[in-house]
Amino acid sequence: MRLSPSFNRSLWVFHVNSGSCNGCDIEIVATLCPRYDPERFGIKLVGSPRHADVLLVTGPVTRQMRDRVKRVYEQMAAPKVVMCVGACGQSGGVFYESYNLDGPIDQVIPVDVYVPGCAPRPEAIIYGVVQAIAKLERLEKEVKS
Repeated sequence: MRLSPSFNRSLWVFHVNSGSCNGCDIEIVATLCPRYDPERFGIKLVGSPRHADVLLVTGPVTRQMRDRVKRVYEQMAAPKVVMCVGACGQSGGVFYESYNLDGPIDQVIPVDVYVPGCAPRPEAIIYGVVQAIAKLERLEKEVKS
């Protein structure tokens, strides 16, 4: 089923909070509400990383979450895309140099799409998802060839 001229299929997203202040998580929830309604394009949150195409990670990686984030990443089927939402996941943000951090997300797992901001607006998150779709389509073409 073709969803729109730019989407070849639906996109399922698994969300992991690796130690954020929940500001980005609130914006993700706002993105999923009826005002923006990404489900009309087939974009929805799923409860298992085994069903997901995209891993959406918020916050810097704490010591307690390092192994869990890796495990979730490894449970996803290929091709997969990792999307980092928020400044904390990219650089540590206000938590930079905290005793409890192992660093930004890209030091733990490879990141494909970055959505900057503290906290990023829903429009920016949707733009990041569109970038993730484009990356996923490129990865699927590489697998087929």
